[in-house]
Amino acid sequence: MTTILLARHGETDWNREGRWQGWADPALNDAGREQARTLAEQLRTTPFDAVYSSDLRRARETAEIVAAPHEVPVITDPGLREIDIGSWSGLTRAEIEERFPDGTRPDGETRVQHQARVVATVERIAREHAGALLLIVSHGGTMRALRAHASDAPFHPIDNCGVIELHFRDDRLTTSDDSQSSQRRA
Repeated sequence: MTTILLARHGETDWNREGRWQGWADPALNDAGREQARTLAEQLRTTPFDAVYSSDLRRARETAEIVAAPHEVPVITDPGLREIDIGSWSGLTRAEIEERFPDGTRPDGETRVQHQARVVATVERIAREHAGALLLIVSHGGTMRALRAHASDAPFHPIDNCGVIELHFRDDRLTTSDDSQSSQRRA
């Protein structure tokens, strides 16, 4: 069995402003860097075999901060990116409602496309590291898609630098305990 700790990136100014990020690439803000340092301290004794990250700056920088005490290199993979929200990028919910009153995005990825991409990426990574303990730093929507694929249990929004645990066994992703929610605060 491969254990995957899936962490959300630290805060960006766009998170603070309620702007949808998608594939946009804002950096962590000072609060986000502090969240990443706190997560690094909380996971200091966790022996990662490998650390992966979305190639977007906010995830990569979070992963680098968390991985530093472990002296494990961060491997970036664009397959771990957030959903591509196309024209909604950089907009607040109010701006989206004003510009797209029917609530439909004219471009970007569908949730089904996003989930297929991230599941395939995480399963590939897990197969390459059979039996390992992995840290993957990604995004809220990506975590939601992976959790929905692994379990029917409800999933609530996760805070910046929050962590969920997944397992890869018998060639499929599962939650850490299929009988209860696997979301935990790191």
